[in-house]
Amino acid sequence: MAGFLSFNNLAPKTKNIVVAGGLTSFVFGVYFYTMRAVGGTDELQVAIDKFEAEKGKSETEVKV
Repeated sequence: MAGFLSFNNLAPKTKNIVVAGGLTSFVFGVYFYTMRAVGGTDELQVAIDKFEAEKGKSETEVKV
């Protein structure tokens, strides 16, 4: 509760800067968390490579 009271005593421009900093930190935190979570596994790339290999085999068989 004391945190809200001290926040109300700040100038409007300072309040905007504090809120903007908090929102920016949140957005970058979510972005980096997501990139780390998604970039941690290469399951999609393995599936694409496997599909390309199968596709190459079938095209070779059709040409022969």
